[in-house]
Amino acid sequence: MINRTIEIAPSILSADFSCLGDQIKAVERGGAGVLHVDVMDGHFVPNITVGLPVVKSLSGFTRLPIDAHLMITDPGTYATQFVAAGAQMVSVHVEADAHLHRTLMSIRNAGAQAGIVLNPATPVVAVEEALQFADYVLVMSVNPGFGGQKFIPQSIDKVKRLRRMIDERQLNVRIEIDGGIDRSNIEKVVAAGAEIIVAGSAIFGTPDAETAVKELRDATVQWV
Repeated sequence: MINRTIEIAPSILSADFSCLGDQIKAVERGGAGVLHVDVMDGHFVPNITVGLPVVKSLSGFTRLPIDAHLMITDPGTYATQFVAAGAQMVSVHVEADAHLHRTLMSIRNAGAQAGIVLNPATPVVAVEEALQFADYVLVMSVNPGFGGQKFIPQSIDKVKRLRRMIDERQLNVRIEIDGGIDRSNIEKVVAAGAEIIVAGSAIFGTPDAETAVKELRDATVQWV
């Protein structure tokens, strides 16, 4: 795969919220392309994180597009509210939404990019019928709900299969990956077909978030 746009998407789940503004400015300087915001409700996943007020505040602070990953029950009820709060990308789990087509179309109609998320144990075929209505698919390479988890190696083959499915249908759908991505495996996931690379601990768990983003970007330069 060549001539693709590869973007690093720092996940604020791993950031220090006492100096979140400074950390966001650091990843902007490092060349981040997207700001990833994990929204957890304590029901679909065990933890509770941030919601609409935080997304609204961030949208007025950062120049980066906000990518809201809704790890919540009944995401169709809230998806367009996150668009209204300032998210330019909103993704929902196929496992949580019985009316996925309707939710994806509502996100698009509200003016944002619509994404489908796949948990590690959910097969690629689960998105087959909805793929044409999405702008991107987020492959979880860890089980959602916690930061700092170890990358699941089988995710690489999953990305490859999803890439083939998209290409065979000649769709303009990007692949995002989230979970355990760092300098040791970023080249493999990009080579497999991923284009939006979410990284949390590999960026905010280091002494210098700006440099960490630059190093991840440098590792993908051959694919751009």
